[in-house]
Amino acid sequence: MEKTPNYKVIVSERTRQILGNHVLFLAQKSPSAARKLKSDLMNAIRSLHQFSERFPFLEAEFVPYNKYHKLFVEKWYLILYQIKDRTVYVDYIVDCRQDYSWLVR
Repeated sequence: MEKTPNYKVIVSERTRQILGNHVLFLAQKSPSAARKLKSDLMNAIRSLHQFSERFPFLEAEFVPYNKYHKLFVEKWYLILYQIKDRTVYVDYIVDCRQDYSWLVR
């Protein structure tokens, strides 16, 4: 049985701040939901160390073709990441209920 090669996963400081902002916002309404969200997002990010290519590319008018993979978490959150060599770079976590047109400009 062949072992699946692992990828190194790097989460940008900006992404850490975005994650923290999402969790803090939700914690104002429901601390338990905020803990679950943080856990779900972190588990999704950690899962990228294997089979990182399993998620499709983001197709958007202003995003270079085949640049970002997209990973949906829960109903509302989108993790965008790039793969370069054997490294995954997690660049954004987007709440899809909000306007994120800033991302594709």
